Amino acid sequence: MVQTPTQPSSTHENSTANLSEVSSNRQMLVILDFGSQYSELIARRIRETQVYSEVLSYRTTAEQLRQIAPKGIILSGGPNSVYDEYAPQCDPEIFHLGIPILGVCYGMQLMVQQLGGDVERAKYGEYGKASLHIDDPTDLLTNVESGSTMWMSHGDSCTKLPEGFSILAHTDNTPCAAIAHHEKQLFGVQFHPEVVHSVGGIAMIRNFVYHICECEPTWTMDAFVEDSIREIRAQVGEKRVLLALSGGVDSSTLAFLLHKAIGDQVTCMFIDQGFMRKGEPERLVDLFDKKFHIAVQYINARERFLEKVKGIIDPEKKRRRIGHEFIQVFEEESSRLGPFDYLAQGTLYPDVIESADTNVDPKTGERVAVKIKSHHNVGGLPKNLRFKLVEPLRKLFKDEVRNVGRSIGLPEEIVRRHPFPGPGLAIRIIGEVTSERLNILRDADFVVRDEISKQGVYHDYWQAFAVLLPIRSVGVMGDKRTYAHPVVLRFITSEDGMTADWARVPYDLLEIISNRIVNEVKGVNRVVYDITSKPPGTIEWE
Repeated sequence: MVQTPTQPSSTHENSTANLSEVSSNRQMLVILDFGSQYSELIARRIRETQVYSEVLSYRTTAEQLRQIAPKGIILSGGPNSVYDEYAPQCDPEIFHLGIPILGVCYGMQLMVQQLGGDVERAKYGEYGKASLHIDDPTDLLTNVESGSTMWMSHGDSCTKLPEGFSILAHTDNTPCAAIAHHEKQLFGVQFHPEVVHSVGGIAMIRNFVYHICECEPTWTMDAFVEDSIREIRAQVGEKRVLLALSGGVDSSTLAFLLHKAIGDQVTCMFIDQGFMRKGEPERLVDLFDKKFHIAVQYINARERFLEKVKGIIDPEKKRRRIGHEFIQVFEEESSRLGPFDYLAQGTLYPDVIESADTNVDPKTGERVAVKIKSHHNVGGLPKNLRFKLVEPLRKLFKDEVRNVGRSIGLPEEIVRRHPFPGPGLAIRIIGEVTSERLNILRDADFVVRDEISKQGVYHDYWQAFAVLLPIRSVGVMGDKRTYAHPVVLRFITSEDGMTADWARVPYDLLEIISNRIVNEVKGVNRVVYDITSKPPGTIEWE
């Protein structure tokens, strides 16, 4: 018997975009999210085929989907079993819309259950790699080699298929590893084609996007830039826009895009809190102001930030102090430079997926800012400091932002800049932040960046930096005893920063960096290397 959708409370409901956020672009696919850790990755994989995709809640109704009119629908995986009492379920009418549907793992099992099949606890679960044996090499599995490795993660299996479905592939433990109702264009896979471990997974996604859904590759960054410029001009008109510039790829890309759209109507504010890397504030202002003729209001707030963290050792208290002071400076300077009608924020699509709490002005219906997504990633603006938001990057993933940056002329040094924490060097100094300790770490950090750039390996690492410890160690320099600071080197490899591994840096390179730091940085007599992955550690030390 086909079940109707339940309406349980969902711990992952807020991890999906609001329906009102959905693009008007009809050349798109929709992912209905059932709480999978890979839902965002599915959307990224589809966009890599140059077809637009968005993530929506599993509660999205068939009527709402009919209005959106996507070219295809993907049902994500999820942590539940479909036979659980409060398992999330979609509107069963979506299977009768005439839109191609692909169910992934939980999504496949839900499709089977709602269309009259059976799903039960498997005798043997499958987790990790499994060989896929193909029974029907057509449609979804075109050009996928039998025996290819796929990434499994399930303890349930389909024991009876609904009427009209056939088996496309199986594994040693799963008779129904891939299924299809060819006539209705309903497909399901028990594995995760979106992860890199699934050999041939991208081919399956391309088969679904191009051959089954008949999409065209219209999602390009050049087209996005053209559309964004048109939308920014229509939204802003002749009004002024304020942007808090950090020098990172998001805010820098946004600055370039806004300037391209509305010119001098945008004011970039750079608040120098004194915790940036050596030469960065000067280089940033010079690059934007002199080379690209984008005016930047430089705010030197170094002394007041340093005073706010004086004597503070606790890392969370340190972050809060920095965040609060940033809000104060921002409020003062925006009032001085204003008035502004709009605040530009570098909100990205993962931010939209992860948080559905938007704030709407009851009079105008426009989203307004009650918190700033600054380069500090801390705190919020006072509720009485209200701007209308301009967020042209909110449809993009991080890699797409980099591509937009390139397409509008952003220098490669910014496009491929290593991630840098909002509180800056203040959280790479363990313990109290002082002028002396900032100078030591700033010089040591410069050696790291300078050397890996000279060696041509800067882009081999997700991040590479130095950390200053709140201790001193004994050393010998020039036949004299020293009692100076040790510096920790932290080199990381990662795909997205969520997990990370310590980089296997060549010993010769570590030796060069160590020698340079000890010889060039006054107050350091020892260099050590951090070989902790994330988890259990974090990338930053605080």
